[in-house]
Amino acid sequence: MAAPERLICASDDLAEGGDGVRFEVDTTSGRLPAFVVRFEGQPRAFVNQCAHVPVELDWQEGAFFDADGRYLICATHGATYDPVSGACVFGPCRGAALKKLAVVEVDAAVWLLGADG
Repeated sequence: MAAPERLICASDDLAEGGDGVRFEVDTTSGRLPAFVVRFEGQPRAFVNQCAHVPVELDWQEGAFFDADGRYLICATHGATYDPVSGACVFGPCRGAALKKLAVVEVDAAVWLLGADG
């Protein structure tokens, strides 16, 4: 596993199926918005860009989950994503996926992993 690259947030900032924490990530396409949420006890991070149309998912800062806290949802088009894999399970981008980011939880904090993580 790669060494943690950058601190994203404290572990306590993420509640199961609750609001996420936004951050930015450097990619080959430039700096992009990203987010991390907690699902099934683990932090899950993705580039904050719908696979249907490149818009950010959250309708209000940090609001990525549907009302039941089971799926990530794009507020613009209703595309619905699996919070583990990022795969679109319903909506206009079915079969596509969010770009997943590698994160790790160490010492009560969530860290972004390096490119080989």
